Amino acid sequence: MTVGDLEAMPKTTAREGSSRACIDSTRLSRSLRLSGIVEESIVDGPGIRYAVFTQGCPHRCPGCHNPQTHDLEGGYEISSADLIESFMRSAAENPLLSGVTITGGEPLIQAYGLIPFADAARAAGYDIWIYTGYTMEEITKRHDGDEMALLKLTDTLVDGRFTQELRTLEKRFIGSSNQRIISSPFR
Repeated sequence: MTVGDLEAMPKTTAREGSSRACIDSTRLSRSLRLSGIVEESIVDGPGIRYAVFTQGCPHRCPGCHNPQTHDLEGGYEISSADLIESFMRSAAENPLLSGVTITGGEPLIQAYGLIPFADAARAAGYDIWIYTGYTMEEITKRHDGDEMALLKLTDTLVDGRFTQELRTLEKRFIGSSNQRIISSPFR
């Protein structure tokens, strides 16, 4: 699947009640600020994953293992279209790739720009994991339209701030025992 294929898809929006977010040239030109991409991660969810590390985090958790992602002005800018192209190229080159993880930083502060990427990955058959420092209850209370549209595309949400005093090596895919792994949280 290419960006051209995505542009040809029916243009509906998650806000209109569709299960798909709008994919059009306007959404593909949205910009994101990333810290980096790991094309073959084995620590950010099950299987081999394409991990996107967003830049910028309001939580700034002490002991965070990604402190370089905290600065809102750090990292680099990329369009949703360029991120999709990078992912599709990587997916075509690696038949063992099993999913996508969006982490950070704090991905939800860039939900608007991540919607087309998550939608494209999902349309291509990949599962989506999102790590956020917000709890599901905080997200639900805010009920931000873009966050909710992104989370409706999410298969697994890992929620909660990293808490150094609760650090654990006992559970896979989390850093502290207060964090939760929640399946299909908003679908």
